[in-house]
Amino acid sequence: MDNAGKEREAVQLMAEAEKRVKASHSFLRGLFGGNTRIEEACEMYTRAANMFKMAKNWSAAGNAFCQAAKLHMQLQSKHDSATSFVDAGNAYKKADPQEAINCLNAAIDIYTDMGRFTIAAKHHITIAEIYETELVDIEKAIAHYEQSADYYKGEESNSSANKCLLKVAAYAAQLEQYQKAIEIFEQVGASAMDNPLLRYSAKDYFFKAALCHLTVDELNAKLALEKYEEMFPAFTDSRECKLLKKLLEAHEEQNSEAYTEAVKEFDSISRLDQWLTTMLLRIKKSIQGDGEGDGDLK
Repeated sequence: MDNAGKEREAVQLMAEAEKRVKASHSFLRGLFGGNTRIEEACEMYTRAANMFKMAKNWSAAGNAFCQAAKLHMQLQSKHDSATSFVDAGNAYKKADPQEAINCLNAAIDIYTDMGRFTIAAKHHITIAEIYETELVDIEKAIAHYEQSADYYKGEESNSSANKCLLKVAAYAAQLEQYQKAIEIFEQVGASAMDNPLLRYSAKDYFFKAALCHLTVDELNAKLALEKYEEMFPAFTDSRECKLLKKLLEAHEEQNSEAYTEAVKEFDSISRLDQWLTTMLLRIKKSIQGDGEGDGDLK
């Protein structure tokens, strides 16, 4: 069956489902088997949704799953309702990001009501990703990553919570909310330090926290670096720590050439990602004074 055929069949199923719902509302039918008709309508909406999906009509698929979700709720099938809202959200993601968020929020409300916080956390991440990539609203993405981290922490899923918090820290620093970023990087760094499997990554978090400090204030960055070395002696021998010391020295001397040279040397072995490049450029501008110079690290 081609896409047009699938859509036609889906539209017929939707019409049939609506008839079933209306019939269930009539007084006598309500007394005798009203629920059966609603169950049949639920099944038809779901079949229609899957037909629309095959035809790649994402909005219509999202709408059909939504109708099924509402009927499942009417039948007190909370789990089925939440699942249908998630299916609706996944379909809408391809056509209407805001509607996808509405459906996922509806699913989250049901899951939290049922005490299923780990699943709710997972869907908060999906919403955060939609805000990141589709709607480009970083403040809202941060809020959903924070909520997800809270739920994961409550369920003792600390590793998943930390992944969300690191997203929050990276975005907070981009938005110049440096104190918030520093607190998270330090907290995640300290917990990684105590875990034999994660110890190696602790240096990255202390490195990022120190860069946030240096973006704001040279003296605090120095004190923070001393604190990190004391907390985590292995940090002293890392390339990240050696780079920080060179950057602090260049910053103190207001020597942008030495600063650029130190960054280039580090980048030749460990490639700088977009976030590190942004932070290092911000610090370099403070050396050049009022953003003069070429605004480049190379």
